[in-house]
Amino acid sequence: MPESRPLRVAIIGGGPGGLYAAALLKRLDPARDITLWERNDPDDTFGFGVVLSDETLGGIEHADPAVHESLRRHFVRWNDIDIVHRGVRHTAGGHGFAALGRKRLLQILHDRCRTLGVDLRFRTEAPHPALLSETYDLVVAADGVHSTTREAYADAFRPRLTPHRCRYIWLAADFALDAFRFEIAETAHGVMQLHGYPYARPSPDHHPSTRHSGPQNRFGASTVIVEMREEVWKAAGFDEPDPRASVERCAKIFSDALGGRPLKSNNSLWTTFRTVVNERWSHGNVVLLGDAAHTAHFSIGSGTKLAVEDALALAACLEEQPDLPTALRAYEEERRPVVASTQRAARASLEWFENVGLYVGQRPRRFAFNLLTRSRRVTHDNLRLRDAHFTEAVEREFGCPPGTPPMFTPFRLRGLTLRNRVVVSPMDMYSATDGVPGDFHLVHLGARALGGAALVMTEMVCVSPEGRITPGCTGLYTARQTDAWRRVTDFVHTRAPGTAIGVQLGHSGRKGSTKVMWEGMDEPLPEGNWPLVAASPLPYKPGSQTPRQLSRAQLTDLREQFAAAAWRAGRAGFDLLELHCAHGYLLSGFLSPLTNRRTDAYGGSLAKRLRFPLEVFDAVRAMWPAERPMTVRISATDWADGGTSAEDAVEIARAFAAHGADAIDVSTGQVVADEAPDFGRSYQTPFADRIRHEAGVPVIAVGAISSWDDVNSLILAGRTDLCALGRPHLHDPNWTLHAAAEQGYTGPGADWPAPYRAGSRPPRTGRTDAPKPRLTLTS
Repeated sequence: MPESRPLRVAIIGGGPGGLYAAALLKRLDPARDITLWERNDPDDTFGFGVVLSDETLGGIEHADPAVHESLRRHFVRWNDIDIVHRGVRHTAGGHGFAALGRKRLLQILHDRCRTLGVDLRFRTEAPHPALLSETYDLVVAADGVHSTTREAYADAFRPRLTPHRCRYIWLAADFALDAFRFEIAETAHGVMQLHGYPYARPSPDHHPSTRHSGPQNRFGASTVIVEMREEVWKAAGFDEPDPRASVERCAKIFSDALGGRPLKSNNSLWTTFRTVVNERWSHGNVVLLGDAAHTAHFSIGSGTKLAVEDALALAACLEEQPDLPTALRAYEEERRPVVASTQRAARASLEWFENVGLYVGQRPRRFAFNLLTRSRRVTHDNLRLRDAHFTEAVEREFGCPPGTPPMFTPFRLRGLTLRNRVVVSPMDMYSATDGVPGDFHLVHLGARALGGAALVMTEMVCVSPEGRITPGCTGLYTARQTDAWRRVTDFVHTRAPGTAIGVQLGHSGRKGSTKVMWEGMDEPLPEGNWPLVAASPLPYKPGSQTPRQLSRAQLTDLREQFAAAAWRAGRAGFDLLELHCAHGYLLSGFLSPLTNRRTDAYGGSLAKRLRFPLEVFDAVRAMWPAERPMTVRISATDWADGGTSAEDAVEIARAFAAHGADAIDVSTGQVVADEAPDFGRSYQTPFADRIRHEAGVPVIAVGAISSWDDVNSLILAGRTDLCALGRPHLHDPNWTLHAAAEQGYTGPGADWPAPYRAGSRPPRTGRTDAPKPRLTLTS
């Protein structure tokens, strides 16, 4: 950024992010006047050790070799992660961490700032940011998670602070652990966990081997974080105001990990983690950096990493852009996607540890794999590259024959054995005439059946003309429709042996009588509308038709329509039937408190809201052949205040399972128009995971699952039994077969149709110098 005079910069906060920003800005232009305020002493700090990735260190080395060299001399590096569960330790290698003491990091940055001429003012409260912004050209707010700067301009930054369910405390041990260690303690009060890693080497007169035997290693230092849910913390008495007793009890609980050694505290207190998100990171000439702008849970070790990378990006943007406003916009545009991705991973990791009690029943090795892949950044394929021996051991324990990816193991539902774990998700095609599936449906479903998935699902097939979403929806309420569906199932069974085909039965409820998707999704028809019915007379959105509330007699009629459709589905030759109780359609409308306002026996408590969907389920199950499986799709959350909660979803799943559901297809949302989904990679799988472990029923996971690596990871970790993919199968009808080919798998569950076998291997290009995948060893 061209400067007519040297830039004057005020930095609030003397943590790693603020200090590194000061050093970089001064190094890039020694004429800049840079002042940093820190209200605490120079060596006051929260926590003990800091973990940085190789990627971050590379950025530091490029920006300031002197800082990198100082850090390099003090780093402790290790490759292994130990997971200890029920007395069994499993080790996974190839993870590539680097750590050093937080105080040492601060000392290195203090020295660098002083050498460069930064004015460091410790034990001094910074002036109000409004005053600083008038006096300085740029104000960098690096004042942490409790940022007073952020609060002073809350109307501009619009922060959201989300508290979470666990209490944790930062402690230290006076010896170096020999790996990054996770240990689970199942106590009388509940589950507790230890996160530990070394941050200081043994002294020079100690001669360690590659791995130390913890209790015999008397030198070095380690960070130890003890964490547990709030209710466990209270039940265990940790809420009593005696910090010393807390530390001693933590050491006793995890005495095996510590070799009987004590833990020490740095005035550490139990606290709860808060996720910080800001709609904006700058206001005028004030910009947020590090924890003031965003936080990421310590279980993926990214707080200091993000702050340092913020400093790198801010300094670079100030150099590259023509003026300060442009530089601050560029800084936020560059960093926000990276931070959002990290926060999604951190949130997944945080929630995994919040719910670790769900997984303690897993066998230790599978539990270890589940823990390692919790954030979705480490996956099955990535872990296989890092430590093939560990991953293959998990696969063997799961039951994978040698060389068989988890996704190509069979799965049984009642009398149906699925040849692999891939499902083609139900996808509305809106291409029928009078509810009759035609050539399009034959080609669409037939192509996907030939593509290798174990189960191909139809779109929602409606149980009556009035139950259609659009005029293009299919049905099963006439003999002609039944015959047309039989044509499709016959093709699948004859030409794609080994592939099953399932039908999804549903009724649109208040979301019916609309245009086909590409003409205006959820928009009412301009003409030819039919009357709508629902649990309560509530339109889906402004401008939608208001449905009539169903009477008791109408409920009986609807139940019989579902039962008749199920009978026709059996005659049509479907292998599996799914009852659609999700996405705001008729049965979903009974389940959600946002759409069911009834005051009779079918509204009010969850048990009453479940009553009609369960009556329909029972009627359908009675008409559906006993040997064929039946599943239920639910929306596990409405993504809206006051709607179906994750706890409700578990109870809904339990109720359907008790009535005979063989699996729960776990989707979310689409119940109310003003929902706010938390979109992201495989964002709905945590709901399936919870239902599987709490309700004890098989589940089908859906929602932004797009890679075979994710499918393998989810199956092997035990978060789901089957994975349903929609859009990937629209893009590639042969997605499953291609997934097998890309993994070099040619065994059972990945059989190519005989006419296609000549294309089962990609054509040779003659190229022999194709680059191999590069493994980046970062957490």
